[in-house]
Amino acid sequence: MLFLRIVRKNIFRQFLTENKKLCTKAIMTQLTWEEKYKLITRNLAEWLGDEKLKTILKQRDMKIYWGTATTGKPHIGYFTPMSKIADFLRAGVEVTILFADLHAYLDNMKAPWELLELRTQYYEAVIKSMLKSIDVPLDKLKFIKGTEYQLTKEYSLDVYRLSSIVTEHDAKKAGAEVVKQIANPLLSGLLYPGLQALDEEYLKVDAQFGGVDQRKIFTFSEKYLPSLGYEKRIHLMNPMIPGLAGAKMSSSENDSKIDLLDNAASVKKKLKKAFCEPGNITDNGLLSFSKHVLFPLFKNGESFQISRTEEFGGDVNFSTYEELEAAFKKEAIHPGDLKGAVEIYINKLLDPIRKEFADDPKLKALSNKAYAAPQKPKQIDEIVPSRLDIRVGKIVEITRHPDADSLYVEKIDVGDATGPRTIVSGLVNFVPIEEMKDRMVVVLANLKPANLRGISSHGMVLCASVDEPIRAVEPLRPAVGSVAGEKIIIEGYENGNPDDVLNPKKKVWEKLQADLIVNGNGEANWSGNPLLSTSGKITADSLKNVPIK
Repeated sequence: MLFLRIVRKNIFRQFLTENKKLCTKAIMTQLTWEEKYKLITRNLAEWLGDEKLKTILKQRDMKIYWGTATTGKPHIGYFTPMSKIADFLRAGVEVTILFADLHAYLDNMKAPWELLELRTQYYEAVIKSMLKSIDVPLDKLKFIKGTEYQLTKEYSLDVYRLSSIVTEHDAKKAGAEVVKQIANPLLSGLLYPGLQALDEEYLKVDAQFGGVDQRKIFTFSEKYLPSLGYEKRIHLMNPMIPGLAGAKMSSSENDSKIDLLDNAASVKKKLKKAFCEPGNITDNGLLSFSKHVLFPLFKNGESFQISRTEEFGGDVNFSTYEELEAAFKKEAIHPGDLKGAVEIYINKLLDPIRKEFADDPKLKALSNKAYAAPQKPKQIDEIVPSRLDIRVGKIVEITRHPDADSLYVEKIDVGDATGPRTIVSGLVNFVPIEEMKDRMVVVLANLKPANLRGISSHGMVLCASVDEPIRAVEPLRPAVGSVAGEKIIIEGYENGNPDDVLNPKKKVWEKLQADLIVNGNGEANWSGNPLLSTSGKITADSLKNVPIK
């Protein structure tokens, strides 16, 4: 009898193992539509189409897609959408992950198709590994490449149909948060929102999931798809969580992200440098990661543990994120203790991913080919904005030019050891002299000196400028608290060295100036990258969507 019981027990265990997916499905079907709704919408920043969402869930399981362009290497920030995709799958949703390889190719055609194919393979491998690391069933998950349908006759015809009814204004507005805004936008950037809208129809889904920075594209889709005779979809939006440096987590900023294959020592090093101000719960990437990734993954009875010595209060546990946030806000939790706890949890998430890629030579080779080590540094003659010496200046003296009615002669402190510089500016007809006195301005300091009506000018006051319908010019304004002589950087180009003097024959300034604009928020940027002092962004007082000259 004992032998029979053991045999039966082993058979039952084998049945459970072999039918894990079926068991998971059975559990899913036991959820009520209200429970599925709660899983689908928890921790979202916003969703559009709530009544339709409820109606579908009362009748059947949903179909949702999430898209990602296969460009930058996936980092730990991808656990934020993966955590929601885990919620969707547990709610019985059929999830399609779209690898937008065509969108990636249109991103200034930086990568050839061969490399994009490798990156698409890497994305699929690493996303599957991420979901397995958080114990998510994959039976209702599928992957598709954009080029599998976006190059068909039908899709291309719909792109043309859409382009016949979409205005330039609506296309630019829809892509404002996700497409780099430049003075002379490329047509590919204007097409981007329409392509993303059409994906909803061609993937035959009920809803699209993305970050809240996609909201304008989602409302664009809701406006224009019905004009083509297609159904308006539901839109689910994740919040944008800050990176380790305090801003948006970015693939291009190495200190802002932790790579999925980073070793434990690298994780510790990056977390040590992470921005984590005592009591600050707003710009805190560690708290945001805890809220949107760690806490949703805890099983019943699990809690967030912070280990401390008895001298500093001993170990403490938090069963909800709200308790952790409140304790950090009151400074009952030290930033160092929070970093130590998050480090442990991050390594638990990454351990199975690292192990899978380390143990599989094919995956290791794929990672190396898809994201090869950086080549040698770019040559000095490359036209990059770090070659510009842009500084905060303070006007300490100003007079009218004795021989030119439209020119001011200014003495501007830009931090030179030799004292203020003489700079001639054509602002007489645009800014009263009283408003220029003691004003903080933005100065391009490494132009070759120019003789303007007998006076040598050693720089240029950068201004927002528009010629039509009425000519208007206003000097850019540094953020409050900026100091004369302070270097102004362009985000993403912080590490370069400016030329001593810009060579006028190579027209470095003229080529870079073409992409310097004040955007729709009144903020100065180059090719979509903001100009920053240590105190904040550079702005114009009133002009928007105009060039900087």
